[in-house]
Amino acid sequence: GSAPGRVQPVSVLSILTVFSGATFLGYGVLCLTSPSMEREFTRFGLANLRVVTGSLELLGGVGLLVGLRWPPALWLSSGGLALLMLCGVGVRISVSDGLVLTLPALVLMLLNGYILMAALKSA
Repeated sequence: GSAPGRVQPVSVLSILTVFSGATFLGYGVLCLTSPSMEREFTRFGLANLRVVTGSLELLGGVGLLVGLRWPPALWLSSGGLALLMLCGVGVRISVSDGLVLTLPALVLMLLNGYILMAALKSA
């Protein structure tokens, strides 16, 4: 333990988890409400998966934040979001989007893969 009133240092894992959680909450809202995201999913040929994708992004973002206090939520959410972003990278490649358009999904896939591995390692 530590002395009462002493502030514990914030871990890199916690910072990355909050960043990813906030990012997915934002993307989830955009996915469900933005006309440009609606057009993107139509362009991908996946218009029927937009609401599911946005809902999974919201759920994953909340799960990451809950996971700061309850590790199983962190494991499930980071793993699920890494898998979702792997699919996103695959979709971007399949429609011949370049690196700039593919990069956000790739970075978020790697970030959530790292969060999963670091969280499991510290369990």
